[in-house]
Amino acid sequence: ATMQLPMDFRLASDTARFGFVFARRGIVPEAASSWFLPRLVGMQQALEWCMTGRVFNAAEALNGGLVRSVHAPTELLAAARALAREIADNTAPVSIALTRAMLWRLSAADHPMAAHQIDSRAIYRRSRSGDAKEGIASFLEKRSPVYPDKVSTDLPDFFPWWDEPVYK
Repeated sequence: ATMQLPMDFRLASDTARFGFVFARRGIVPEAASSWFLPRLVGMQQALEWCMTGRVFNAAEALNGGLVRSVHAPTELLAAARALAREIADNTAPVSIALTRAMLWRLSAADHPMAAHQIDSRAIYRRSRSGDAKEGIASFLEKRSPVYPDKVSTDLPDFFPWWDEPVYK
């Protein structure tokens, strides 16, 4: 179960079983699961699953926030592809890359001002991008967007920001 925790989305088969069984084996969580799990499901749920070490089904994983959806085994891959296709077809890759970094890094910041500083810089730069122009034009023209910016070349000049001093 630990290897799926860093993934952006987790879908499960209705026959899946999960377990954070470390304590039942005399060991402790591994693979950074002690960092990811509480952020995904909350501290109370993470503590229960890790402290009991019990194995649970996909319905409990869904109810506990570990997975976003549960599907019949024959429909699982199609559901995952549909989600990926929705993102790929409708969103700007540079915005997705920045948003992912912002959510993962800034949700753990000591103060909301750290997030505000990066949010403000990012929205300012992105609002002047080719992607923003295309996003507005495609919306007004009622067509699918074709975003011109690339993650490999068009991330803002302040990226990565995490080694910069933070406002206090």
